[in-house]
Amino acid sequence: MSQHETTAATPEGGLENLLREERSFPPSEEFAAQANARPDLYERAAADREGFWAEQARELLTWSEDFTEVLDFSAAPVARWFGDGRLNAAYNAVDRHVEAGHGDRVALHFEGEPGDTRTITYADLKEQVSRAANALEALGVRTGDRVAIYLPMIPEAVIAMLACARIGAPHSVVFGGFSAEALHSRINDAEARVVITADGGYRRGKASALKPAVDEALAKGTPVEHVLVVERTGQEVPWTEGRDVRWADALAAASPEHTPVDVEAEHPLFILYTSGTTGKPKGILHTTGGYLAQCAFTHKYVFDLKPETDVYWCTADIGWVTGHSYVTYGPLVNGATQVLYEGTPDTPGKDRWWDLVEKYKVSILYTAPTAIRTCMKWGAEYPGKHDLSSLRVLGSVGEPINPEAWMWYRRTIGADRTPVVDTWWQTETGAIMISPLPGVTAAKPGSAQVPLPGISAEVLDERGQPVPNGGGGYLVLTQPWPAMLRGIWGDPQRFYDTYWSRFEGMYFAGDGAKKDDDGDIWLLGRVDDVMNVSGHRLSTTEIESALVSHPIVAEAAVVGAKDDTTGQAVVAFVILRADAIERADEAGEGADVVAELRNHVAKEIGPIAKPRSILVVAELPKTRSGKIMRRLLRDIAEGREAGDVTTLADSSVMDQISKGMQR
Repeated sequence: MSQHETTAATPEGGLENLLREERSFPPSEEFAAQANARPDLYERAAADREGFWAEQARELLTWSEDFTEVLDFSAAPVARWFGDGRLNAAYNAVDRHVEAGHGDRVALHFEGEPGDTRTITYADLKEQVSRAANALEALGVRTGDRVAIYLPMIPEAVIAMLACARIGAPHSVVFGGFSAEALHSRINDAEARVVITADGGYRRGKASALKPAVDEALAKGTPVEHVLVVERTGQEVPWTEGRDVRWADALAAASPEHTPVDVEAEHPLFILYTSGTTGKPKGILHTTGGYLAQCAFTHKYVFDLKPETDVYWCTADIGWVTGHSYVTYGPLVNGATQVLYEGTPDTPGKDRWWDLVEKYKVSILYTAPTAIRTCMKWGAEYPGKHDLSSLRVLGSVGEPINPEAWMWYRRTIGADRTPVVDTWWQTETGAIMISPLPGVTAAKPGSAQVPLPGISAEVLDERGQPVPNGGGGYLVLTQPWPAMLRGIWGDPQRFYDTYWSRFEGMYFAGDGAKKDDDGDIWLLGRVDDVMNVSGHRLSTTEIESALVSHPIVAEAAVVGAKDDTTGQAVVAFVILRADAIERADEAGEGADVVAELRNHVAKEIGPIAKPRSILVVAELPKTRSGKIMRRLLRDIAEGREAGDVTTLADSSVMDQISKGMQR
């Protein structure tokens, strides 16, 4: 193993830096020679940061009125980027590619879960988005009005977002897995006038209804005047005459010609509510010019995009920011061809994703660590059935990726030749902030490594001082960036209190991080997930990585549970790889496996991190987006009844885990 124990001193008030990773993968000469990124990008950005972003904004976007002002941060923490420029997001994502002669290029290869397909060119997309914009205007939507979108992963989701952008109506996309109550609170907070939804979508082989949740939400009282309904599954749904309108009828009646509305660069583009919040939802506001510029820049350079030849696939749902920035806006602004898939990775079989990679010759794949670890658990035989040789860049997003999951991704999916870009960013940042650049960076398994050109980040201790190399602390952004959130919708004080009050003049992300001996950044997860064991501040992420580095473990979740002796104790929940489950069964209730894993953590990190208990489980409690709900695991570890499980993809998982703890 190249991860090993370290006893490096912890800076006072920081987080302990537990694991070391010494593997490194420099780019091949062939890849570096053709890469979009060059080392001088960093130098150019460092020499003139604002000039660098102005250059990107002009090169990657089309402006109806050029800007003269790059950044105004005088009303900090609210920034204005390219403030006196004017543009339209839908024009940049669609029309200009048709005008440039690329109307026949495929924009979306859609694959429905049942196997139905649609191929949508940029010319097709322009017509559909124009008709949808006219249909919204016919329903009374005007520039500045908000529209809620509650759809499955079908082309109409992207079309609806772009139609809103085309008329300057900020959209608020609500993930299709959220409840009627969550939808109701988001509609009311944004004061949406129209909801765009579907009868349902396909998930795990079944038609799953969506429209009834909209009806239930609206029955509670909202400002909504009309509901546009896409017919996806054909299932019967309740209908309110005069309010509900069929998408197909509205678009058929609308003109295929529509003039995009030019808006100021700081015009609101969308509101997106962060998931997992309690009480009043927190609407993250993003505007147009700076957001589009950074999305386009990061999509071009982080994924080394060649729009003429690449087929790009981001597996995220449009209900999350990754689906906004790296399905709808970044790729389409760059003229990319991409895959859009409706369903789950195991329907009808556990090789569905790899079948799609082979079918569409996907060259760039961007997905989440939880999906990668799930595929690890299922086994290499599923990707092994398919030709994945088209892949040339792999990306990871959503949470820190364990080094061993990173290695599996590179070796098993990327044939040990593709660069892996481990990206850190948030709903609030709008676009990727920290990531290797393929063709430039020698990648380290599990590390996001360095801020991108034009981005300034630092790791601080409790007192706000930068930690030395080898130390851990709190990740902050020290300078404004183009895609940054402009506020929390309707609540400027909450915006300041949440993000800007912890370290003066700096944005605090809420994430822990460490620097390795080279100064590269490693994310340690949310600071809420830091444990205090006998005075040592330990990150759950590093102990999880130590567990996943064992060849029998596919996934692990670690929580701190109250302990009379040490304050908190480490409790771990692990999923074994498919080929290791039989071995656990043969070892008498898995006792030998548990002892082996406890000792493995002690060897990798040190005795302080050795779990008090390890429970082998079949599944972990996850939201539909794949985030592990450690709060629920903490309830179980401390002997409490598990809290609210309504946001889980499968609430029965908690019953199974509870029974396992009681045995």
